[in-house]
Amino acid sequence: MRFTSTPRGARLARRLVSHRLNDWGHPYTTPVNETLTLITAELTANAVRHGHVPGRDFHVQLTLAEDTFRIEVTDSRAEKQPRSTPPTPGSASESGRGLHLVAALADDWGVTPRPAAPGKTVWAKLGLPTSGHPRRHPVAPRPADSASAYGHDTESFPATSS
Repeated sequence: MRFTSTPRGARLARRLVSHRLNDWGHPYTTPVNETLTLITAELTANAVRHGHVPGRDFHVQLTLAEDTFRIEVTDSRAEKQPRSTPPTPGSASESGRGLHLVAALADDWGVTPRPAAPGKTVWAKLGLPTSGHPRRHPVAPRPADSASAYGHDTESFPATSS
């Protein structure tokens, strides 16, 4: 789904991911929902703060494949790439800890160039615990052009206006 590159857009993206996970059988207070929601909050906040290009939105995609969730946040700013090892912020700093949280909470994370357009995608993966959750979530029918380039089950969120 596409969101305006504003704090409100980041908040809406976080809420939508949490709602979608709840719909897919991972209730709001479960570790999977809370962890992916926090990861989404950090990645979308970074897209707004560091990846903002005037007049351009950011995109969020949530997929589940083989018991692993993948959250992707794509923005239009190619020249501001996060480091693979984020710098440690000073103890008095009020920011700079987002990617440290993502690295600590996710099983894996990284950055890939945005295909066919300027920008980048920051992604994180989180595996499901082996506590009996179903391997696949129910997916509403979707147009063929929204299938993920990764070959995973993908659900594109409907567009909303801000």
